[in-house]
Amino acid sequence: MSQTKLLLDVVEDIRSLADSLQTLANAIAGDDVADEPSAATVEPIAKAPVTVTLEQVRAVLAEKSHDGLTEQVRDLLQKYGAQKLSAIASDRYPDLLRDAKELNDAGK
Repeated sequence: MSQTKLLLDVVEDIRSLADSLQTLANAIAGDDVADEPSAATVEPIAKAPVTVTLEQVRAVLAEKSHDGLTEQVRDLLQKYGAQKLSAIASDRYPDLLRDAKELNDAGK
């Protein structure tokens, strides 16, 4: 997935958030809530599964390595049974990304 596509997705999510915040603000203020469907009639939106890309994981691991955590990055890759990122199955990326974000200097 290209960076442009990711940025467009972020913009779309921000617009959706802005619409939701406006609806919430109107409801709190009591403005024009009669036009909005009631909470009982709104169907919940099914959340799409979060897709984590190789590029996203690589960016976080590179940042951690640049911050002096190269050894912890290697250990993390080994935890997932690989010597290099490209050897890790893509279905493991969400867990790997979460673990990578938790790396800190305390592990040195």
